[in-house]
Amino acid sequence: MYDKDSKGISFTAGFFMLIAFTIAASVLAYVISKYVWQSMTGLDFSMMLEASKNPANRDAVRVVHCISAVVGFLLPAIVTAWALNHRPMKLMGFTPKMNWQQIAIVCVIMFTALWVSTSFSYLNDHLPLSDSLRQTFDKMEQEYTQQASAILGLTNISEYLIAIAMMAIIPAVCEEALFRGGLQNYLTRATRKPWLSIIIVSIIFSALHFSFYGFLSRLFLGIVLGLIFEYSGKLWLSIIAHFFNNAFAVTVVYIMSQNGKPINEAMAENDGTWAGVLALPVVIALLIFFKKIAGKPKEFPDGTVKNEELRNTPFY
Repeated sequence: MYDKDSKGISFTAGFFMLIAFTIAASVLAYVISKYVWQSMTGLDFSMMLEASKNPANRDAVRVVHCISAVVGFLLPAIVTAWALNHRPMKLMGFTPKMNWQQIAIVCVIMFTALWVSTSFSYLNDHLPLSDSLRQTFDKMEQEYTQQASAILGLTNISEYLIAIAMMAIIPAVCEEALFRGGLQNYLTRATRKPWLSIIIVSIIFSALHFSFYGFLSRLFLGIVLGLIFEYSGKLWLSIIAHFFNNAFAVTVVYIMSQNGKPINEAMAENDGTWAGVLALPVVIALLIFFKKIAGKPKEFPDGTVKNEELRNTPFY
């Protein structure tokens, strides 16, 4: 179905176009990042993981991180929306107005969801694994922690604010544009099955973080973010929720680092227990309340039509 701003390409086609554009954009981001890294450090790109441990290379690591997010995630989302619609920002959910009540409730939802996510982290940590698999996942987790530590710094308040920008603002905008404003949005419109779309996209969202021990907790948080977008149609609300989650984590690590704990140890610390699941009914109740106050824009306004000339094509 298309409104007057549609360019006639189906949302099914848009979903797969976005995947293709994201793969292409990831290659482009790699090429740009490689050139920037070598220009800023004089080192080969293959040495970045090891070289990132050197504080002298922190600025280069941060620039590469920004390139990966903006070029790899945000750019393909915008290009795909532009290909589908004359008003791409509206299609992605950037334009509907929100209010302070909605902003406050999504922050409360995410704060409560963080308690639930600790139970999923606990479950993830206690899944039975072979020794070889556990060694592989441990190595992946160590590499992720090293990269994040290189970006964070957190030696003073200025570094903390930079970390908030690098690890909270930029990922929230870029990842939500791709996963919620793009993939979930198009898949939901194509299938008319919101829950299926939210779960599929949340699995992709969690998997692309390449962290086994954080997979289930990120899957749960992805579902919560997906529901916020589905119930409101307002991408800025899911961006704010995502930002709150990441900023809270950065703040906890900053406080721990200021109390003398090394950043990599603070990030690796896991206090997850089964008790967190007790907050799940609260999250569900908050989401039900949010749905009532979210004021989702009408999905197909008056004047929505189908172009019958495109029947039996990928664009119908």
